[in-house]
Amino acid sequence: MQKHVRIQWKGHHLAATIHYPAEWTDQEKNARYPLVVICHGFIGSRVGVNRLFYKAAQELAEDRYVVIRFDYAGCGESDGDYGQTGLDDFIDQTNHVIDFGLQLNGVDADQLVLLGHSLGGAVASWIAANDSRVKKLILWAPVGQPYKDIVAIVGEKEVEKLKQKAFIDYMGYQLTSRFFRSLSLYHPLKEASRFQGDVIILHGTNDEDISAEYCLRYDSVFQTREKGTCEKRLIAEANHTFSSCVGQRDLFSETKRWLAAVLKRETRKKVV
Repeated sequence: MQKHVRIQWKGHHLAATIHYPAEWTDQEKNARYPLVVICHGFIGSRVGVNRLFYKAAQELAEDRYVVIRFDYAGCGESDGDYGQTGLDDFIDQTNHVIDFGLQLNGVDADQLVLLGHSLGGAVASWIAANDSRVKKLILWAPVGQPYKDIVAIVGEKEVEKLKQKAFIDYMGYQLTSRFFRSLSLYHPLKEASRFQGDVIILHGTNDEDISAEYCLRYDSVFQTREKGTCEKRLIAEANHTFSSCVGQRDLFSETKRWLAAVLKRETRKKVV
C-alpha cells in the first residue's frame, strides 16, 4: 500500500510517498514497524534512476518496514529551487521528514533506519552521526567529500564561472555559490565515527561518478568505533545508480539480508 503526502518545510511542500507493509491498517494500534527514510542524491528524485528508490521501497515494505521516500526541495514534485538551497537545507528537510515519519501510527520510534544514496548518503551519514534517533544506516555509493565530489561531477571550469555569474546551469538546475559553499562546510567521513549504530555500505565496482574507494574509507572510519557494527559490499560491475537488473538485484538482496541479520542479532540480545 502506498500513500502520497506533502510535508511542510519553510513554506514549501516536500512531495513524499509512504510505503506500508501489506498487513498494515490504520486501526492496528499495537503493531510497531521499523521506519526507513530514503535520501536521494544530487539533482535526483524519490523515484530514482530506473525507479531505484520506488523498487527499494516496495522490497522493504514486503519485509514489513514502513518506508518514506521524498523529493528534496526543487527536485521531483517538491516546491522550491534546488540550486538556491544547500547541504544544510538537505539535512533540515530530512529531519522534517524523520519527524513526520516517527509520528505515524504503527511506526516503532526506536527502529529508525536512514538509507542514503550518493549525496544523500553524505546527508544520511552526517545525520546519523548527530541524531541519536537513527539506529541503523544504509549507504549506497555514498559521497565522502561533498564539495570535491560534486565539483568533479559538475566540472571545475563550470564552478569557476560563479566568480562572475549568479548561477551556473547544470542539467537545467541553476546552481549558486551558496549551494557549493554549503557543500564545503560538511565532512561526513570525519563525522562518521560518532554514529553508534549498525551500518552497511554498498558500492558498485563500475561507479563512474563516485569512487568505490569511499566504500573502503567509510568502512575504515566505522571500524574504529567501540559500539556499532559495519559491513561493506562491492557490487560487481554495478554503476553509480545500480542501473542493471543484476546490479539492482544484488543491491536489494544484500540490503535485505543485512537488515534481517541485524534484527535477528538484536532479538537474540533481548532474549539473553
